[in-house]
Amino acid sequence: MGEQMDLIAYFEKNRADIIQEWENKSIISERDPFKEKTSENAEALLDILKNIHKITESELLDLIKKLATEVSEERVNANINIGDFVYNVNLGRTVLYSYLAETGIPWEQLQESMNKINFCFDKFLYFAVTHYTEAKNKIIEQKTMVIDSTHQDRLTLLGQMTSSFIHEFRNPLTSVKGFIQLLKAEYPDMKYLDIISSELDQLNFRISQFLLLSKKELIGKEKKHFKLNTMIDEVLNFLYPSILDSKVRIIKELSEEITLYGYADEIRQVLINIIFNAIDVLCHHGNANPTIEIYSYLDQDHQVILNISNNGPAIPEELRESIFEPFFTTKKLGTGLGLFVCREIIVKHKGKLICSSTPEKTTFSIYLPITGISKDIDQLVQKV
Repeated sequence: MGEQMDLIAYFEKNRADIIQEWENKSIISERDPFKEKTSENAEALLDILKNIHKITESELLDLIKKLATEVSEERVNANINIGDFVYNVNLGRTVLYSYLAETGIPWEQLQESMNKINFCFDKFLYFAVTHYTEAKNKIIEQKTMVIDSTHQDRLTLLGQMTSSFIHEFRNPLTSVKGFIQLLKAEYPDMKYLDIISSELDQLNFRISQFLLLSKKELIGKEKKHFKLNTMIDEVLNFLYPSILDSKVRIIKELSEEITLYGYADEIRQVLINIIFNAIDVLCHHGNANPTIEIYSYLDQDHQVILNISNNGPAIPEELRESIFEPFFTTKKLGTGLGLFVCREIIVKHKGKLICSSTPEKTTFSIYLPITGISKDIDQLVQKV
């Protein structure tokens, strides 16, 4: 007991020197708004250490946790590196040990006090760092919510803008297409009319990407039955000028013809987007043998699985999910909406769209359910 009283008396006698040395050696940033409280916090911890032999461990923990939470909150608000804080706390422990060596009390007699001092410092750091981490995570979550909300607002605004803009844009586009048809009828041998018509169709589909973001209007306004293989052939014919220009080889292995039920125009747009993206990648990659493979099969879960692969460069693993996020793009002039729209469409059709990629091949896999389709067709036949 005498050793404990001597230790407390020694700390009280040298209190100012201990605080001053601790403060002088600490890492304190000039931009720390709480830098003036460094000595005050050190004194508060020393006050707790004075009571290590007077109060219960439970009471000691309550005092340590209260102080640690207060100091940790300051560190959060100061936005200072937590590593500096941990270093400064342990520095205080070192300073105390240096003074302990000068008390004249034998080390074996100091063992109990040293164990309790270590206990206090360890618990103080644990409570402080834990609170700091939780507070920082909460700040990050709040910022993420704000970012997500802002992002959603952008999408909503984009949907509202595109809904009106595209209607205005499509009116003259429809007129141009109508005059093309008149020219075809009057001058059936005129060159380039088919190319102009095809380019206008592609422009129309490009516009439809933005239209899908509007909640007021959908590309495919009514669901209907459509044949998947036939649609794939139509898309390849539609993209034939791009395929020919890029010298891309198409390998196609499809299962038996499957009739699906849904928004046909939307599914067609998914196929156009993915195949056109593959053509664009191969065109810019400079592959000696650019190839797109399209193959489909039925699995045991009543799904049709359509894989569209290309032998372009691999997509890094950390980007394979990001490519489906709105506004994410690696193209200089890209909108970052194509794959986002594709996934939105497939999910709406109760399916899924995933990407896998290796140095040899990148594959976009479309899963679409066919459960109930046969029943739908039977009911349709019976009505007829």
